[in-house]
Amino acid sequence: MKLYGMGKSRSFRALWALEESGIDYEYVEIKFGSDGENGAASTEYRQLNTQGKVPTLVDDDLVMNESGAMLNYIASNSANLDLIPSNNLKTRAKYDEMICFILSDLEQGLWTNGKHRFALPEAQRVPDILPTATWEFNKAIEALKNNFDGTSESGFVVGENFTMADVLLAHTLNWAESFKFDVPESLLTYKNKMYYRSACKRAIVALDEKSK
Repeated sequence: MKLYGMGKSRSFRALWALEESGIDYEYVEIKFGSDGENGAASTEYRQLNTQGKVPTLVDDDLVMNESGAMLNYIASNSANLDLIPSNNLKTRAKYDEMICFILSDLEQGLWTNGKHRFALPEAQRVPDILPTATWEFNKAIEALKNNFDGTSESGFVVGENFTMADVLLAHTLNWAESFKFDVPESLLTYKNKMYYRSACKRAIVALDEKSK
């Protein structure tokens, strides 16, 4: 597999997932705003990702542009069968529910904040929306706490084992912390525990090596 990404963006969750999976992969660092080699605006990259965003995952003739779907695809190709709950239908349903909640609710206030502070062209930014983004994130955090407050008997967000839902949640909470959003201490403790995993540390090293 080949993963095209950039720094600690959404592509990091796919890079971490690849390290957890044990699958051989190649990582290509994409240069934001560049139309040169490996540039997000280059003709070559736009053929893989028409929006010029990251991540992009390529596996033979399969090209994927959505990070949540990538996590499930990577897990489905891994010898580690625990990365997606597979032995209990109800646990799998809760896994799917958590993945959808993170992508549709928890992440949205963060991405709205990021878009209107730096990601969108300056003429398209609406600073007045930032308090609404904070309200949206806080509302989602309260909903998350009703299902998972950072503590569970297993230590993981769904079921008894580490899954791709932990990759997605920990990365999203790290994003929130870096954006200076208020995150409950118990969820930060959980996030830190996930980031101490050896696979996550290897993913961080892989990024550092590409940025040299």
